[in-house]
Amino acid sequence: MRHTISVLVENKFGVLARVAGMISGRGFNIDSLNVAPTHDASLSRITIVLKGDDAALDLCTKQLRKLVNVVEVLEFKDGQTIARELVLVKVRADAKARPEILQIKEIFRARIANLALDTLIIELTGDEDKVSAFLGLLEPFGILEIARTGRLALKK
Repeated sequence: MRHTISVLVENKFGVLARVAGMISGRGFNIDSLNVAPTHDASLSRITIVLKGDDAALDLCTKQLRKLVNVVEVLEFKDGQTIARELVLVKVRADAKARPEILQIKEIFRARIANLALDTLIIELTGDEDKVSAFLGLLEPFGILEIARTGRLALKK
């Protein structure tokens, strides 16, 4: 089962390493990890998506709360959050394929981040299913590179 955890931490050197080390030390594989400062520059929010059973997750969140510099730990249940991902994808786009790629871009409300003679870099924001569907439709054209943030989430 996939779980999303939000950890509010003091924005200090080494905090991310301690958090990630504690999670991996408990046998969890981190599917995605995002870190950025909040509106308060002294705090950062770490959003972690991991796989594991409920009992192990409970132990993990309790251990996170004990770490120095951890201010708050929230485990998000389904339906409690607004979650989004950002993806930048570089795709082959010769003159023949370009109109179809641009049509797909419009359907998904994506935007062109860079336009070159034979490639496009497209930016898309949405939930995980939307991003995956978009990438699936671009796959036949030839995806050259992908940069994907993983899940960002806030409680409703």
